[in-house]
Amino acid sequence: MTAIAVGADIALAVRGLRKSFQGGRVPVLQDVTLSIRSGERVALLGANGCGKSTLLRCMLRLIEPDAGTVDIGGVQVTGLRGRGLRRVRARVGLVFQKHNLVPRLSVLTNVLHGALARGLSFRVWRQSWAPAAERERALTCLDMVGLAHLADRRAGQLSGGQSQRVAIARALMQQPTTILADEPVASLDPVAADEVMEMFCRLVGQQGLTLVFVSHNLEHAVRYADRLIALRAGRIERDVPATGVQIEELRGLYE
Repeated sequence: MTAIAVGADIALAVRGLRKSFQGGRVPVLQDVTLSIRSGERVALLGANGCGKSTLLRCMLRLIEPDAGTVDIGGVQVTGLRGRGLRRVRARVGLVFQKHNLVPRLSVLTNVLHGALARGLSFRVWRQSWAPAAERERALTCLDMVGLAHLADRRAGQLSGGQSQRVAIARALMQQPTTILADEPVASLDPVAADEVMEMFCRLVGQQGLTLVFVSHNLEHAVRYADRLIALRAGRIERDVPATGVQIEELRGLYE
C-alpha cells in the first residue's frame, strides 16, 4: 500500500479501499489508496469497468466498500451513520452525467433543492415557499453558470448543456468544500461539453473547491485537472501531475 499525505490541507483520503460485487466473485476495487489536497482538481481515468465510478461512489458511501477507510475533511466516513453521515455528505456536492433535474419544476426551484443537503426545511422544495435569502443565493448560483435569466423556466424545457449548468448551480447551492463529478459532460455534444467543462472548472477554482471528476475525455483531463489518477483492473496504475502529460501517453489505459 502506498503512503498518503496527511494533514489539515487534505480534503479527501482513501486507504486500502476494496469493493467486489456478486458476493465477492467480481472484484472492482483492490486496495486503492490515495489522498487529495484541498483545492486540487483530480481527473479519474481508465477504461470502462476499471472502477472509476465505483471509487467515486464509495468515497461518499453511496456504495458501501467492503474494506478500507475514507476520510473527508478529516472525518472518517466509513462507520458513520445517520446525522453524522449527513453532515459529512453536506460538504460534498455531486454532479452526474444524468442531470437529475425535476422537469416540471422551475430552474430556480431545482437549484434551491441543493440547500436540502444543508438541512433546510421543506420550504426550499418550491421557490414560492423559500426564504428570501435562499432564493437570492439560488439566483446567485444561477448567475454564476450564466442562467439567471432562465430562473422561471421549467427545467424540462432546457437543452442538455443548460440542464448540466443548472445541476452545477444546484451543487454550488449546497455550499460544498468538495465536488465529485461522474462524467459530467459525457452526455453533451462536443461544443457544449467544452463550454460546460471550462465553466465548471473555472467556478471550482474561483470558489477554492476541491474537484474529483471521472472522464473519458483525455483532452479535458489534461487541460482541466491538476493531477491524473488512472485505474486499471481496480488498482491505481498512474498518479501523476497533469502538467506536461501528453494525451498519447494515456491512450494505453484503454487498450
